[in-house]
Amino acid sequence: MRFALFTTNLAGGGAEKALAKIASGLAARGHEVDFIVCEDAGQYPPPAGCRFHVLAARAGHGWLGKRRLAWRLNRVLAANPHDLLVSTLPFADEIAALARAPRHVCRIANTLSAEIARLPAAKAQRRAARYRGLYRTRPLVAVSQGVAADLQAAFGIDAGQISVIANPFDFAAIRALAAEPCPDRPGEAYILHVGRFAAQKRHDLLLAAYARAKLPQLLMLLTPPDAGLTALIARHGLQRRVAIANFQANPYPWMAAAELLVLCSDHEGLPNVLIEALACGTRVVSTDCPSGPREILVGELAQRLVPCDDIEALAAAMQAAVMTPKPDAVAVAAALAPYDAERALDAWENLARSQA
Repeated sequence: MRFALFTTNLAGGGAEKALAKIASGLAARGHEVDFIVCEDAGQYPPPAGCRFHVLAARAGHGWLGKRRLAWRLNRVLAANPHDLLVSTLPFADEIAALARAPRHVCRIANTLSAEIARLPAAKAQRRAARYRGLYRTRPLVAVSQGVAADLQAAFGIDAGQISVIANPFDFAAIRALAAEPCPDRPGEAYILHVGRFAAQKRHDLLLAAYARAKLPQLLMLLTPPDAGLTALIARHGLQRRVAIANFQANPYPWMAAAELLVLCSDHEGLPNVLIEALACGTRVVSTDCPSGPREILVGELAQRLVPCDDIEALAAAMQAAVMTPKPDAVAVAAALAPYDAERALDAWENLARSQA
């Protein structure tokens, strides 16, 4: 079969990373895969085994820029016919919709109503109307049951339009990468947070809880340097206890050596870092945000869920987690089973057959 996978760029977010894994996984199964990005920007390499297409050096986000991208996308698709086009992230979804591409599904990687709730009222209304117009008339793939439920409740999308296909994870590959040398890691114990400096990720909550917990471990942040983040660290007086370790193309050695990985977002879709940290045998603590953490942290692992925006609860959970043994291997295996790459790739193949 022939697949076309389309996103904005390879700038380092979880949605882009997951789409690249889907592409390389399908290519490894012998399918022809075109991986298309709007603009030539990013930190991830193009996925292995795929034809890679860049529509523009820099994507224009205005009315004319979007239509130019749609025209260029059409040219790529006309030269490379496909059985299924998968777009992810709203900007790429909009470009694909403008291109009127056949056999097109939008992969929804975030809980959209939670994203909208953070916006000022007028902007929130416009964003909600945009998403309803974009998504109510086309097939959708949600990355978690929570995302699927949100699409139905918040945007009135029929359940029959929505498939749920989790992100694919090659656990053997993750563990192999985790064993690679990592000379930049600190020589002392540390707690880890992986995620860009953005309001959704709640570095403010993380730093406040870390300061409250008074833990002896360092706090390492895997995110590009940012003046705002540096100022926030200084505001809490944590300059000697918190380090910004930049984006890491291979974060798994950092995860494997961490005492604890913390996810403290206000919303997600299916947080890759929780699954990856568990695969590395690392303790985790997470806010019980929409959506994904509650679906991942099942059984005894659910003890590590805390309410959103609760400094005291997050601090207490971090203190408790570093004092307990690492997660039980049986409990981890049960939690990870739904996210095995082969299961996800089977689902994408079945979806492509259904669109033919």
